[in-house]
Amino acid sequence: MFESAEIGHAIDKETYEAEVPALREALLEAQFELRQQQRFPVIILINGIEGAGKGETVKLLNEWMDPRSIEVRTFDQQTDEELARPPAWRYWRMFPAKGRMGIFFGNWYSQMLQGRVHGLFKDPRLDQSINGAERLEKMLCDEGALIFKFWFHLSKKQMKARLKSLADDPLHSWRISPLDWQQSATYDKFVKYGERVLRRTSRDYAPWHVIAGVDARYRSLTVGKILLEGLQSALKRPRIHPHKVSAAPLFPSVDQLNLLDSLDLTLQLDKDDYEEQLITEQARFSGLMRDKRMRRHALIAVFEGNDAAGKGGAIRRVAAALDPRQYDIVPIAAPTEEERAQPYLWRFWRHIPARGKFTVFDRSWYGRVLVERIEGFCSKADWMRAYGEINDFEEQIADAGVIVVKFWLAIDKQTQMERFQEREEIPFKRFKITEDDWRNRDRWEDYRAAVGDMVDRTSTEISPWTLVEANDKRWARVKVLRTLNQALEEAFEKSDKREKKLQKRKR
Repeated sequence: MFESAEIGHAIDKETYEAEVPALREALLEAQFELRQQQRFPVIILINGIEGAGKGETVKLLNEWMDPRSIEVRTFDQQTDEELARPPAWRYWRMFPAKGRMGIFFGNWYSQMLQGRVHGLFKDPRLDQSINGAERLEKMLCDEGALIFKFWFHLSKKQMKARLKSLADDPLHSWRISPLDWQQSATYDKFVKYGERVLRRTSRDYAPWHVIAGVDARYRSLTVGKILLEGLQSALKRPRIHPHKVSAAPLFPSVDQLNLLDSLDLTLQLDKDDYEEQLITEQARFSGLMRDKRMRRHALIAVFEGNDAAGKGGAIRRVAAALDPRQYDIVPIAAPTEEERAQPYLWRFWRHIPARGKFTVFDRSWYGRVLVERIEGFCSKADWMRAYGEINDFEEQIADAGVIVVKFWLAIDKQTQMERFQEREEIPFKRFKITEDDWRNRDRWEDYRAAVGDMVDRTSTEISPWTLVEANDKRWARVKVLRTLNQALEEAFEKSDKREKKLQKRKR
């Protein structure tokens, strides 16, 4: 894959100077149109051989275009804040908004290559990282992002000649970094694994561009023209991401039996039992959250359910067991302008808790396959592919030690009507009832079908759904707390077993 980049591409000064003015003007026009349309972000990934002109090219792009709309991000050593969260968190929080460009040095490809070259992990882990990168980029492109991936290349001979030339020049020897010498020693491994990564992740929606780096004029014109052509093509298209649905079709149950029909909504607790069990489970939850093993984990509780099903009351009973410094409650409503300028999972990634912390999502990313599906706020292609994207998201955070507990609080239609009427009659509860609640009630059967599809496609071993019988609020609150406690205890037990295995291996 690198042969063409090693044959000595070069552009003479006269040709370069003749072409640059028109290229700069066209890039600025495309950048201005990108800002005006604000339909998609541009993500530029910079990778390749040290000394092949990565930094110089990015510096030049900032001179050729308006740097105010370009965000250059470098991901070196992880900070303590980043180490306390899933690996992808550091990238998600830095993605550019629609209409802007983000240039990423030290991105996910740099991390996986450096880890494999230096023996921090084996090929299976590299392949796992490659698959994760593919899924991430496919999701970003389906959400509208335009991705450019550049590999700046030098042959081994060209790299050594550069290092020797700089080392022999007292005025320029400072340009050689420790990373240059390090990569000189590991060049063969770096190129071997680099080829593996490029081969498996160069896709039609996000292809790799190998740039010959030995001649500055050649690489600058090449990168500039690739960016210009990609931008102009994307700006002319009415939409960037496809509307084609590639997921397996949803087929209704032949006998019309829904998963929610399996719930016994008559379950209830009397007041005395409720108070005793509630305080018992709250005390248990408080103790588990203070357990030292919680330092290896974070906890996320997702609350979804019918309108007036008692989500707020259940959340309050969970929060009552803890010090307010231990948790955050994130209410999810219609996205803000800032959130609409990003991929839809962005606003949830930014709230992923650090280890030892607990975040409650009052509504969640499942809005994509519930309200957005039913109300037509996104296309069928968007919500159909969301099932797989959500499963990937939850698997990523679970792999990093996050315990995800998901609740659907279910009530019957008559109970909902009674609660709606109560809210309208009691002054201090009127704020809880809105026109949207009544409109959603008219789509009861549509939501019922959507919930069944959601649970069928996203209740996994990693992150199962818990369906809560919520006609009786007391029963629901105790079940929520008991489920959280069981999830924590199971996670602690698994981590204890892993710890014991590691200790045995060390012996």
